[in-house]
Amino acid sequence: MRRTLLVTSLASAATALVGSLGTDPGSGWYRSLEKPPWQPPPVAFPLVWTPLYGLIAWGTARMIDAEPDPATRRRLAALVAADLAANAGWCWVFFKGRSPRQGLAAIAILDGLNLALVDQARRRDARAAGALAPYAAWSFFATALNAAIWRRNR
Repeated sequence: MRRTLLVTSLASAATALVGSLGTDPGSGWYRSLEKPPWQPPPVAFPLVWTPLYGLIAWGTARMIDAEPDPATRRRLAALVAADLAANAGWCWVFFKGRSPRQGLAAIAILDGLNLALVDQARRRDARAAGALAPYAAWSFFATALNAAIWRRNR
């Protein structure tokens, strides 16, 4: 698992970096948006995402390593890559694209990929699925927040 964990850790860290480069909650555009009263304070996001990226790395490594078939392992790795690309991509669509509407479409794709990750992990390793479940839950919360921002500002 050491090699797989190294790869998934590097992929998660790269996702965090690319996503953060596309995120600007201090921009005038974002500050001007009407947000729901239940939006967490800005400091909450890095406090939540940091451990989530660790759980993503650990959970996906366990999931991949629990699969004995090399071809299926490659498909699982591709699913992880697609999920992480969608994760970082949402930041660019929502913040840099300044589009809550398109962000909602992007995060819906991410939600589907997250559900697929949890399902594939569950089929192979319950602890891997448990590690990925908070990521899926936070993503669904982010979807609700994205939808609320879109509704309030269209």
